[in-house]
Amino acid sequence: MNADVLKIGMIGLDTSHAPLFAEMLNHSAHPFHVPGGRVTTAFPGGSPDFPLSISRVPGYTAQIRDDFGVRMVETVEAVAEETDAIMLLTVDGRLHVEQFAAVAPYGKPVFIDKPFALSSEDARAVSRIALEHHVPIMSCSSVRFAENLAVALDTNEGGLIGADCCGPMELQPTQPGFFWYGIHMADMLYRCMGPGCTEVSVTTVEDHDLAVGVWSDGRIGTIRGNRKGNKRFGALLHREQGTDFVDIYANEKPYYASMLEGVMRMFQTKIVPINITETIEVITFLEAANESRKTGRPVPLKIPE
Repeated sequence: MNADVLKIGMIGLDTSHAPLFAEMLNHSAHPFHVPGGRVTTAFPGGSPDFPLSISRVPGYTAQIRDDFGVRMVETVEAVAEETDAIMLLTVDGRLHVEQFAAVAPYGKPVFIDKPFALSSEDARAVSRIALEHHVPIMSCSSVRFAENLAVALDTNEGGLIGADCCGPMELQPTQPGFFWYGIHMADMLYRCMGPGCTEVSVTTVEDHDLAVGVWSDGRIGTIRGNRKGNKRFGALLHREQGTDFVDIYANEKPYYASMLEGVMRMFQTKIVPINITETIEVITFLEAANESRKTGRPVPLKIPE
């Protein structure tokens, strides 16, 4: 292998992102090939009490091993030992602290797939471990990197006074409430609004959830999760001079390809494009939304100083 090509390890082959990323990295003929790295080693993992995790492991493991030439190992530590950078893709957010803590001492840059964590406490724990071992970490939903969203936010059509983001929001018992798919809309919202939310209130019915966040400067941002009807991601950007709809799917380049490019830049430069404090606030937002979803009352965000 070319010395300039990073050896990338995968932890968790229980998500469709694993074969998707492996193909874009390892196959130069892919229309959205991302150069600079190659997946060489993987730990399959899987959570026995989470059907959407454990049921996927055999098929994705065989595909990644046979189609992309990736060697399987029996521990997450073996992945860290044999690679230059790590993609922690485990779909079960409950395992992220434990798995990251095992590989952090190796000092390799790590991308942690969504959801970063399932509580603000776990999110802060990952951040502390990363700081202790000087490990660059990045975590986000791929929708944050949608090309059309970036173009819309770069326009000079007046200041952004609010945003409404929508998308599918199925529920999974092991990844409670907003954490499973609400993370996508929350990451879109924070890409638009930036950090600074102080309070979240949720209206929930059988088929929909609506979370309303109030920012410290008076702006309001919302995320609407649908379990019926529209299952496409989208956003309304409210400006001082009008409102624009962002079609997340209008650009030919898929958002996951744009995100993978960002991950590769982080692996190569060790420069993290998303401040960890914002990543922690996204998780805190979802945690507060879940609490409001249960109680029906507004919940303040508990952001440590």
